[in-house]
Amino acid sequence: MQRKRPNILGGLGGWLWLLVTIVPIYYIVITSLRPQSDYYDENPLSIPSNPSLDPYRLVLENEFVMYLTNSVVVTAVAVAAILAVSLMASYYLVRAGTRLAQRTLQLILLGIAIPLQATIIPVYYLVVEIGLYDTLWALILPYIAFGIPISVLIMVNFVRDIPVELFESMRVDGTGEWGVLLRLVVPLARPALMTVGIYQALQVWNGFLFPLVLTQSSEVRVLPLSLWSYQGEFSTNVPAVLAAVTLSVMPILAAYIVGRRQLVSGLTAGFGK
Repeated sequence: MQRKRPNILGGLGGWLWLLVTIVPIYYIVITSLRPQSDYYDENPLSIPSNPSLDPYRLVLENEFVMYLTNSVVVTAVAVAAILAVSLMASYYLVRAGTRLAQRTLQLILLGIAIPLQATIIPVYYLVVEIGLYDTLWALILPYIAFGIPISVLIMVNFVRDIPVELFESMRVDGTGEWGVLLRLVVPLARPALMTVGIYQALQVWNGFLFPLVLTQSSEVRVLPLSLWSYQGEFSTNVPAVLAAVTLSVMPILAAYIVGRRQLVSGLTAGFGK
């Protein structure tokens, strides 16, 4: 049995990529713990000589909790709606087996090819006309619409993997469509639901264009847009800006760590067939 040669170039490339990824994160964290008075006097990559939580205190005193609450509400409602609609649509598209279902799937997947930036003007006029401008619903509804196509693509691949015999056995037992969906599809498609949930949560949480165009007042401002305002308000207080960045990524980072395996498996399911 021949021993495989170690891939030295691949290993070096991996370590280089890790360094490129870790250094900016390290800089953000240590700078957020550095007092503003020491920011220009110390090496930017050195450990702070006098660590301080003053940047975090400053951020929390400037309506950060309100911005965080708005982001949580928008993300939770949008992701829940995307999961519900995508699951029901995928179940129908897989189980119907008609030409209409195939055409419907093709039409839904066309949404993946439409860039969000190309539709921002029509979306803006539509939101204004229905009276939702400068509300959280002005963000939630477009996020749902743009999140459904890729979510249906992921869900369809999982639902197709469920053995037909399981559907037939539940039908023999007299289970209705809703019973099959809730008692069979939902448990078996849990990795796909986790994948869609985490992926869409990342998209909604980090979204900047919709909040910038569709909202105006500070009462409905979400975290990505609030970070931009912090940068303007604390233009010389870099530690405060980076403290706001650190706090804003904590919730979504925790969700990603919990479901990262399901995210990878869900995104690659069905594509190797």
